[in-house]
Amino acid sequence: MKIIQFLPVIAFGDAVGNDTAAVGRAIADMGYETGIYAEVVDGRLPAGTARDLSGGMPEMEDEDILIYHLSTGSKLNYEVTKYNCRKIMIYHNITPPHFFSGYNESALVNCTEGLRAKKDLADKFDYCIADSAFNKRELEDAGYKCRIDVRPILIPFEDYEKKPDKNLLARYKDGFVNIVFVGRIAPNKKHEDIISAFCYYKKHINKNSRLILAGSYTGFEKYYERLQKYVRALELEDVVFTGHIKFPGILAVYSAADIFLCMSEHEGFCVPLTEAMFFKVPIIAYDSCAVPDTLGGSGVLLDKKDPVETALMIDKVVSDKALHEAVIKGQSRRLEDFAYERVRGILEKQLKGFINGDDPERTGGEKL
Repeated sequence: MKIIQFLPVIAFGDAVGNDTAAVGRAIADMGYETGIYAEVVDGRLPAGTARDLSGGMPEMEDEDILIYHLSTGSKLNYEVTKYNCRKIMIYHNITPPHFFSGYNESALVNCTEGLRAKKDLADKFDYCIADSAFNKRELEDAGYKCRIDVRPILIPFEDYEKKPDKNLLARYKDGFVNIVFVGRIAPNKKHEDIISAFCYYKKHINKNSRLILAGSYTGFEKYYERLQKYVRALELEDVVFTGHIKFPGILAVYSAADIFLCMSEHEGFCVPLTEAMFFKVPIIAYDSCAVPDTLGGSGVLLDKKDPVETALMIDKVVSDKALHEAVIKGQSRRLEDFAYERVRGILEKQLKGFINGDDPERTGGEKL
């Protein structure tokens, strides 16, 4: 029996790509013939990670399993229905297209098509795995009647134990309070709300503070330019846009961080929240989409976006030692739920349960 993974694009350093590769390793270790096939394979990936579709897909028999990763619009969303084998969807979520209006028309079209495909495929899969409870609810709302389980993204946390960029670390570890957000510069992340909260904090609470916004703005140059204009209009200093930086640079940003501030209005999981947990950086986040699912009761969750209240909360978490320690303790407990071997064990139970036709209550039923 073969278990083949299939997706439009497998990219280097991308959460979906990393998860796909990790799932592939787990399937191989379970003893099944497997492979990853994508229309576009990032050349920076290790050799042998995946194959492009120029050579075609392997022949699929009735008992074989095709795992399809849905996260965007693509013609492949419908190609998957042509295979007469068992089918599993891993759903990573699709950003609502309205966020991209006026910034990136290609992204808007892709997401629009992806959401349409999500509905069209509601009766085409035998089983679904969602990255979060939020993603599971989206599939249910779209009319999916098959069994749906939740399994977080597989994150190899040992990678974060590598050495950070020493030059960047020295630059940021200078006594300033560093407020950080890591994630691509994209409209759904709502960087403007982070900037407005930082503005109040810096001008009225702590002038020795810095905002570091780490992430690429490729494809969203218009949004990036608007953010820069906003910073200038506020006459705000010490706002750092790193742009794309290599992994050691990301490690330096986390290592220097005092607060991880997330104001995003759309996340299907939000891997950077778990990264902040790993680096013991207190998290303050807006209560939206999958963010509360990922935090799982840890961190500080804000029920509204008020820059003054957010700034005051930053100050309280930074200056109140007991609160700071309590937040870190809660996040460390939550991080245990995302331990690589634990999540991999959940995946293996879910796959075995599907293959064997077991009762879902006895397979992969862990509360996340």
